[in-house]
Amino acid sequence: MAESPLLDPPPSLCDLAADGPLALFLDFDGTLVEIAATPDGIAVPDRLGDRLFALAGRLEGRLALVSGRAIPDLERHLGPLRVARAGSHGAARERADGSLLGALAEALPQAAIDGLRNFAAAHGFALEEKQHGAALHYRARPELEPHGVRFAEDLARSHALEVKRGKSVIELVRPGASKAGAVRAFLQEPPFAGARPVFIGDDITDEDGFAAAAEAGGFGILVGDRRPTAARYQLADPAAVHDWLGLQGGNFPGGVSLVQ
Repeated sequence: MAESPLLDPPPSLCDLAADGPLALFLDFDGTLVEIAATPDGIAVPDRLGDRLFALAGRLEGRLALVSGRAIPDLERHLGPLRVARAGSHGAARERADGSLLGALAEALPQAAIDGLRNFAAAHGFALEEKQHGAALHYRARPELEPHGVRFAEDLARSHALEVKRGKSVIELVRPGASKAGAVRAFLQEPPFAGARPVFIGDDITDEDGFAAAAEAGGFGILVGDRRPTAARYQLADPAAVHDWLGLQGGNFPGGVSLVQ
């Protein structure tokens, strides 16, 4: 017998929006697209960027992507972004018009990047280099995890960095980079200010986003079945997320207005 869902599914988006202004914060990998063996191996649904822009319009602009990927990497897969976005686990933040929100994020020290690069090459990890971080991937070789964690933690201490954990990934980032920080920053200004935040994500780093949404009167929606979680509701997979958001083919680009 299949295991029962950890949490109830969320109320419909229209029902939630009927209670007042709603702001959506969406993770990317594992939430809007299925996780792949490599970061470049994802299959992005046709015109997903356009569909997200249409949904943002129904919310008067209150939609933001909040991803561990760098913003240019998101654009490489989605095309030019016309919604608010935060990349590199919230370290880099841009409004929908492309203007910077907050301070310019710093890249990692070159010595840290070199250390990760040499370690990955020597031990069989796949290295993903980003604008403001770098990550060791080991989905194809899960037995590498303990060695990678030890190395990353030692390297982080040496360069005053932080380690972020995810599904078969170990990442180094600058201190303070978090999806919670991105949510809080967007909620401080229009069009997000005063809206009830809903954060949708699947991974450990999304727990910060769930917590930030809850502290502002909203909640999180977990994608998949990872335990424990601070999310209030649950959706099974990215296909269920698309259905709940009204991003499926038949619902694009119209749909019922979400603005009362």
